[in-house]
Amino acid sequence: MPTPIYYHFKQRFNVPARKAFEWCTTYTPGDHALMGAKDAGRKIEHITDRTIILTDTFSIGADNQIEKQKLVQIYPDILFWTNTHINGPAIHSQFIYQITAETDNISNLDFRGLFLDYGDKKISESDTAKLVEETCKEDARAWKLLAKAMEQDIC
Repeated sequence: MPTPIYYHFKQRFNVPARKAFEWCTTYTPGDHALMGAKDAGRKIEHITDRTIILTDTFSIGADNQIEKQKLVQIYPDILFWTNTHINGPAIHSQFIYQITAETDNISNLDFRGLFLDYGDKKISESDTAKLVEETCKEDARAWKLLAKAMEQDIC
């Protein structure tokens, strides 16, 4: 049985909420390059105008190719979207995103994650707490990079 890792953080954007939302939900094959992943690839399949399947491939180490499929559901009226892993090492993990306006030109991302860790062994509560902290820091760090890229693109 997987270990559930629940975590939450906020990221500030120095751009209006609607523009931040549109930037975050306009997927491109080169998205991984924003975070320095040179060998990553992305296939984008539009099921409907609000439903997308993303297939991401990348390498871990010299010989380990990983593929993840994610179902993204977009709710533009409320600046909200979900990302559910439907294939890959984090299958059934789900991530929820909402953009809110702080002012006319500043917005915030409210991120909530459920990462399912499918390690071979059951881990202790203290190890789970460490994994929660590490996972949250890693994702928050990625969103700091994305915030910089967004501000450069929009401003």
